[in-house]
Amino acid sequence: MEIISPADRARMEQQLKDLYAQRPVISTRIAEARANGDLKENADYHAAREEQGLVEAKIRELELRLRTAQVAGDTTVPKDMVFLGAVVRLRDVATGKSQTYKLVGNMTDDDGDHIEVTSSSPLGVALMKARVGETVRADLPKGEKRFEIVEILE
Repeated sequence: MEIISPADRARMEQQLKDLYAQRPVISTRIAEARANGDLKENADYHAAREEQGLVEAKIRELELRLRTAQVAGDTTVPKDMVFLGAVVRLRDVATGKSQTYKLVGNMTDDDGDHIEVTSSSPLGVALMKARVGETVRADLPKGEKRFEIVEILE
């Protein structure tokens, strides 16, 4: 089961709404292209049909994710505990360097001052429900890393 934030759910619902709105537009394009004659050599028709397939696949994917995902609430999470949506400052125990990370359900296009980490990634799993002051261990592709949770910013 996928855990998503309320913001992730709202973003996916808006994306689904936008895709639903594309359906009649694509159907009109297909009908117009079909009216142009021979379908074997009709590039507009084939492009519109391909777009229709991609849109329908994305709709099915989003509907499934929304139906099966668990939305994380923030009402019962202690202020010093890392949970979905939290922005945390971590200090690499080996190097002493600090960086800011945001724990997300899905990667977004957010260009914030932090690195997004999904809750299913090795670092995300290590961070979930950890508290300020704790040191977590994550088995990353380049080897094991240890991070101290310095503070929760959001």
